[in-house]
Amino acid sequence: MKKRESGGWAETVKTLVYAILIALFIRTFFYEPFNIPSASMVPTLLVGDYLFVSKFSYGYSRYSLPFGVALFPGRIFFHSPHRGDVVVFKLPANPSIDYIKRIIGLPGDTIQMKRGILYINDAAVKRDPSDKCTDPDDPRSAAYQSYIETLPEGMTHCIIKLGDDRILDNTQAFHVPPDHFFMMGDNRDNSADSRDPSSGVGYVPAENLVGHAQFLFFSTNGYADWWEVWKWPWTIRYDRLFKAVG
Repeated sequence: MKKRESGGWAETVKTLVYAILIALFIRTFFYEPFNIPSASMVPTLLVGDYLFVSKFSYGYSRYSLPFGVALFPGRIFFHSPHRGDVVVFKLPANPSIDYIKRIIGLPGDTIQMKRGILYINDAAVKRDPSDKCTDPDDPRSAAYQSYIETLPEGMTHCIIKLGDDRILDNTQAFHVPPDHFFMMGDNRDNSADSRDPSSGVGYVPAENLVGHAQFLFFSTNGYADWWEVWKWPWTIRYDRLFKAVG
């Protein structure tokens, strides 16, 4: 009887170890879950969104591995991101912190803000007013001006602004170095990003890219505490479940 019980425990432990190893393998090489704690990417991403990030989209670096173990230099199997990709990256000033932003500047680009308008390589990026770019859960939405911005390659996305005279609406010209990227949040007046010298973001090295944000698998408006189980069904944003990030 004791042998059978001992064997049962051994099988249980073995199964748990296998499950953990499989989960680590998937998390390291394929998809890693992240949640959104801040409003810097509103309206594309809302606080309380949970998403999967594709780890294989841009190849692998030390930051693809658990604890950032440096088993190899730079990136391997590198595929360059596209302008407009929403990416998770390690903050250059503190690689223990994950950030999520949109890639606006590619290596060799010149990026500048003039009176609230984004300029890429001295050409103004088109933006059109839109009433489809607001956060229905945010009572402050009425204070924002919302636009659809069209990047040079034709990709469109929503941005929101409080005006065109904020602190980051007029900047110097930023020249993106080789193997680096310029990041911006879609909530243009509430985002610590590459425009802000004090943000710690700066130009993000290719090595710091963690992955490409692909799709949401869960979203909650946060109006219920974890123990208020009876409220959970009314806090889920059902229209955002399994929605692609774009």
